[in-house]
Amino acid sequence: MGTYTVKQLARLSGVSVRTLHHYDEIGLLRPAFIGENRYRYYGREELLRLQDILFHRELGVPLQEIDRLLALQGPDRAAILRDHRAWLAERVERSRQLLQTIDRTIAELNGDGTMDDKDLYKGFAPEKQAEYEEWLVDTYGDRMRQGIEASKAHWAGKRPEDMQAALAQGGAAEAELADRFLAGISADSTELDPLFDKHRAWVSTMWGRDCPREGYAGMADMYLAHPDFRTHFDQRGAGFTDWLTTAMKAYAARA
Repeated sequence: MGTYTVKQLARLSGVSVRTLHHYDEIGLLRPAFIGENRYRYYGREELLRLQDILFHRELGVPLQEIDRLLALQGPDRAAILRDHRAWLAERVERSRQLLQTIDRTIAELNGDGTMDDKDLYKGFAPEKQAEYEEWLVDTYGDRMRQGIEASKAHWAGKRPEDMQAALAQGGAAEAELADRFLAGISADSTELDPLFDKHRAWVSTMWGRDCPREGYAGMADMYLAHPDFRTHFDQRGAGFTDWLTTAMKAYAARA
């Protein structure tokens, strides 16, 4: 167990060099030392701290909260890992249920048996969806409630594979934008317009109606307002949420 340069640690952990640099800049993960060649070097303690950081990220903890939590938890890594293990065990059980639900649905679609209606939703977390909807209505009022109901009505008669295709389309559009972010493209670059055209078209698909540019800019504010969105987007790279929302608003302004 020796030391690792930032590039070696990136390959080992799957965390990008850019993200490791960002963690250093904000004081979340400092290298063990800086060599005479100005390279960052990471030792065993830094590798263990990075593991803790990644566990918290997986748990959905906002980046700005992780340093505080690690300080509060202290040096007892065994206790920290026991907490992580309990959460992962719960997640594994939910994943097992979801896989079972998918397998049984595929079997039904192939004509091999019929599922009870109540079994269609095993493994999902309806309370989480309800929590998001409640937050949206509390934050943005009855107009948001009307939009949620309209979107639900739009998807009510659709096939599950239609929804999966739409979600895949959104994921692909988001990944393309993340690639531009990691490549260092400025958030106000007009080079991004075709990608945002694609992303806004996806939003329209999910809403079941046109997404005007002012509505698209409003989505950027929503992404900034709820910590779960920041957690989701920053998994593609630290700072991606701020870059994405700035770029969305710049794009919306170029009407």
